[in-house]
Amino acid sequence: MTLVLGLVTGAIVVIGLDAAVAYNRFVRQRTLIDSSWGGVDVELARRRDLIPNLVRTVQGYADHERTLLESLVAAREAAAAHHADGPVALQQFEEEVGRVLGQVMARAEAYPDLKASAGFLDLQHQLTETEDRIAAARRFYNLNVGAFNARVGTFPSNVVAGLFHFTTRPFFELTDPAARLAPPVQP
Repeated sequence: MTLVLGLVTGAIVVIGLDAAVAYNRFVRQRTLIDSSWGGVDVELARRRDLIPNLVRTVQGYADHERTLLESLVAAREAAAAHHADGPVALQQFEEEVGRVLGQVMARAEAYPDLKASAGFLDLQHQLTETEDRIAAARRFYNLNVGAFNARVGTFPSNVVAGLFHFTTRPFFELTDPAARLAPPVQP
């Protein structure tokens, strides 16, 4: 009887320790996801901060492109207003920023003096670098979400996930093909 009691107690201790380890791993992964989303948000904010400089720089050369520049400002403001909404809600606003930003950069190619301007070239470089950083941060976030979601859905960790209400997290994906591309840069 003592042997059976010892085995049952040992099994309960092992299961309890395994559940505690699984719970702690979920908490670490959730924290990593939140942290990596912060990285995406920082880069998106950087892009939103660069846009007013781009608009001011391009306006001097392209007064008749005012409608496009106003669209870029409106897209930027909408994205800034929704930056705290999370990946799914923010996705459409950031896609619009990327789409209009690409149009502005493409139109700027028609102005040789603008293309040669040191300020514009610097902004092009910063925007391209920022787009690359957004893509890298998005990949890191999505990798963390994928690993977390796999744990939530697979046995035996799904038992712990269900007990402690860990649910899958949304990916941050751009569905508009134009928004996936960095703005064109041609020095």
